[in-house]
Amino acid sequence: MTTEFYKFLDEWNAILGLKTPRHHRQIMEFLVDVFNQSPRRGLLMAFRHSGKSTVVGIFAACVLYMHPEMRILILSAQSTLAGRMVAHIRHILENHPWCRDLVPTAKKEWSSDRITVNRPIGIREPSVICQGIYGNITGMRADLIICDDVEVPNTSNTVQKRENLRERLRELDFILSPGGTMIYIGTPHTIDTIYRVTDDEE
Repeated sequence: MTTEFYKFLDEWNAILGLKTPRHHRQIMEFLVDVFNQSPRRGLLMAFRHSGKSTVVGIFAACVLYMHPEMRILILSAQSTLAGRMVAHIRHILENHPWCRDLVPTAKKEWSSDRITVNRPIGIREPSVICQGIYGNITGMRADLIICDDVEVPNTSNTVQKRENLRERLRELDFILSPGGTMIYIGTPHTIDTIYRVTDDEE
């Protein structure tokens, strides 16, 4: 199953008339390792404009291709930023030949902030939903949580804001399903970054 992620990535790039850059393959390898190995927690930091969010979106679409029952929550500093990731995933699902059977005929939940693919019945949450980091996530459940640039100047430029952000992120453990995966992607914006692991957290 692991090789499916790489084939999915290469196929998507071929559709776009591109070859897969080496560092994109390395990013995908990292994401797959996090997804497949306990404790299923990962932090992805790469240089600006490296395409890390692009590869993460492709990864999320492939997760749905292989596991249509999965529930994915995208969190960003602002809901508009999270919505870009949802739009990216939606675009891949609509245009990747492997995903044709996932796109529903009646697109009741196929919008800028949530999408639901064809999947087994009885699942309450959308397949993919996005929120700003301080949006309403009460009562949600997710199998994969992607925190995409939750640390930006507006959420981390004071001590109090950083503490509020850390407290908010700790709440995600109550949303993530048992055995679920949580991935952070971003760039530090302060010396006291939330991405720095303290001795107590190791």
